[in-house]
Amino acid sequence: MTALDHARLALLRDAERLIDPERLAELITGMTGIPSPTGEEGELARWAVSTLAASGIDAVYQPIDDAQGNAVARLHGDGTGPDLLLYAPIDTLTTGNPEEDLPRVGTTLRYDMVPEPVRDGDYVIGLGASNPKGHAACLVAALEILHRAGTPLRGDVVLGLGAGGMPTNKRTAPHVRRYNAGQGNGASFMLEQGVWADFALIAKPGWAVSWDEVGLCWFEVTVGGSYSYAGSRHRIDYRNAILGAGTVAAALEEWFAEYTARHTSGTVAPQGNIGAIEGGFMRMPAVSPASCRFVLDLRTSPASTPMSVKREFAAAVARIAAAHPRLEIGWDMTLAIPGTATDPGAWIVRAAIEAWEAEEGRAHEPILGNSGATDANILRNRGLPTARIGMARAGAEAPLPVDFPMGMNVVDLREMARLTRHVMRTTINTCTRATADVGL
Repeated sequence: MTALDHARLALLRDAERLIDPERLAELITGMTGIPSPTGEEGELARWAVSTLAASGIDAVYQPIDDAQGNAVARLHGDGTGPDLLLYAPIDTLTTGNPEEDLPRVGTTLRYDMVPEPVRDGDYVIGLGASNPKGHAACLVAALEILHRAGTPLRGDVVLGLGAGGMPTNKRTAPHVRRYNAGQGNGASFMLEQGVWADFALIAKPGWAVSWDEVGLCWFEVTVGGSYSYAGSRHRIDYRNAILGAGTVAAALEEWFAEYTARHTSGTVAPQGNIGAIEGGFMRMPAVSPASCRFVLDLRTSPASTPMSVKREFAAAVARIAAAHPRLEIGWDMTLAIPGTATDPGAWIVRAAIEAWEAEEGRAHEPILGNSGATDANILRNRGLPTARIGMARAGAEAPLPVDFPMGMNVVDLREMARLTRHVMRTTINTCTRATADVGL
């Protein structure tokens, strides 16, 4: 049974009374106002440690390098119950710096794309205000409230705010030293350094509990051609590598749909995406290059391995090459993080679903067709049973049009309050029990 008894429900009600929307606004405004692009999360992590310590909570900064680090905090139990890791990343997908972000995100930086928070009624707007910082702020708030309420704990509640959660390698900024700045390196380092638990609850977008998640494989494709010139293309063997790359990219785009259909199961529907292309001289369009390359992200099912996906990709490229014999196609797999799943019967999944159903007053409905990858894969691959829960993205009533960056950069304080309630219920249900009660 995962339902709360009267005693635990009383503990939850005591904690819920301490949820303050203005404190949530204060936390998310403070976090959004500190730039934390991947590789430079140290200042924000230190701010979180200072904020938690000021509330009387045991918190430490965990450096990874000079600019990157994690924040770790702990509410201590009496040692007779399970430990629960509440985890969220704190780095933003883009930087808020026009020199790095433009023109890739648009012709200008919209006001939600910079780390300068704006309050608009029930909304806070700014770079990463929803994903990931709004989720991290809810975990900070939950820890503060449980501490203030004096909730009696048997197991520890551990908070981990991790660097490097975004799907990226090293940025081009020269002061970012680590090549493996993203891809969950903060979560991995945290666990390596002994910050461990029996279960984990990760806060990332989506108002439903999930227990499985896509992984990802990256591929770099190179298409060869003839180095040529506009003045002589009609006199020589003309094979434009840029056009060839376009042919291959278009064929892969069609294959992505087949791949997704083949691997859709559980709550996941893995997608493919071509993200960047490079070739030729921007200063000299009179000549065509001898090669053109592009990179793609292929999401993977928890039922797949990186090697099985690599072989599928190889077969797809071979078919494209057979259909276009004049194309010289080379490729390599450049990154792989397996997808993962936690047994839906695991305690943490059942407790998170119980909290969702108590909030909604109805049976849990998982969100299907997911293709987003998070640090949950890092936690699970290390052996930590993990459930994921998050906020619904701001909707049509939000002060910006509904698009991808709005979903990242606009947070609804009412959603933050709901997520905080959920996290506290799941935590009380878990960390006030004996280890035997949760199957340990």
